[in-house]
Amino acid sequence: MQYRKFGETGVKISALGFGAMRLPEYEKEGKWFIHEEESIKMIHKSFELGVNYIDTAYPYCHGNSEYVVGKSLKGYRDQVYLASKMPTWAVKDQGDYRKFLEEQLTKLDTTHIDFYHFHGLNKERWENTVLKYNLLKEAQKAKEEGLIKHISFSFHDKPAFLKELVDVGIFESVLCQYNLLDRSNEEAISYAQEKGLGTVIMGPIGGGRLAAPSHILKKSVNEDIKSTPEIAMRFVLGNKNVNCSLSGMNSINMVEENASVASIEKPLSQKDWDKINAMLEDTKKLAELYCTGCDYCMPCPKDIKIPWVFQLMNYHKVYGLTEYAKNQFAMLGKNTNAGKHPLECTECGLCEMKCPQKINIRKQLKQTIEALR
Repeated sequence: MQYRKFGETGVKISALGFGAMRLPEYEKEGKWFIHEEESIKMIHKSFELGVNYIDTAYPYCHGNSEYVVGKSLKGYRDQVYLASKMPTWAVKDQGDYRKFLEEQLTKLDTTHIDFYHFHGLNKERWENTVLKYNLLKEAQKAKEEGLIKHISFSFHDKPAFLKELVDVGIFESVLCQYNLLDRSNEEAISYAQEKGLGTVIMGPIGGGRLAAPSHILKKSVNEDIKSTPEIAMRFVLGNKNVNCSLSGMNSINMVEENASVASIEKPLSQKDWDKINAMLEDTKKLAELYCTGCDYCMPCPKDIKIPWVFQLMNYHKVYGLTEYAKNQFAMLGKNTNAGKHPLECTECGLCEMKCPQKINIRKQLKQTIEALR
């Protein structure tokens, strides 16, 4: 396992972190439970392979993740850095910070949390929750009392605002998204490192999108790389400004594979980096030919999420993530968040009237149906 300096925290963090968001679950009589024995074995395996950072949060696994993480830390607490998150969206007054922290310490059955995050910060939550209720003062007080060791935040907003949060001066680490398909935070991650913050990455496999095989990505490197997820993980860890990459692991096999990749000391060659960057630039240009995702075509009278449908076509045609694209396409009309199936299109043409790129949307919807059905 590789270990990296974690900003100015004084911590040496493992390149791979255990994300305890996708522990195996089951439902019984309307309630959700975690397969505890299986999950604890998996977490212990990661510790044995050198992982020294585990990340959980108040709502993960239907609120049960922290209980199981706490149990898994028995006998390992002094060897592992524990990260959890305070649910910023649930705060109604200043005292809620301490209320949630104490509840989480109880669930985790520990005296302290090493890296306690303001969960999912964006500009709205920052202004209307953190600043409004003076929660930074509460965080500093908890740190002084030893209940938390470091003040952190996880991030879901525009990169420019990530830089603003870094400049506040109180935060010691940041958790944000970064992967082959979404490099928007790349500059902000570099900025955070320059300012002394530890950097942890979520979604290195693109929320599962890069778990599917891609011949396009595979041929972009010369190394003897076994899978698309390995390319994705090595891309993230190859960024010198990344200290740790989280993976939401849910099997022993996944733990072993990720730990193996995080233990590779030989970086990708400059030739491979050049090929990957060239491929990403080319695919970005190709993707923009189909749809930029501006959403001007929305709403659709039939509730077809047109940009998402075209994004699936991009995954297939541009990135070679055909298996993922087809699986997601099959969910259209079944998952309300994904919108209706494009077969519902009545060809009214309203979308094309609003499209600034003048895309022949009706024709491309038909092509997408043909390619992914």
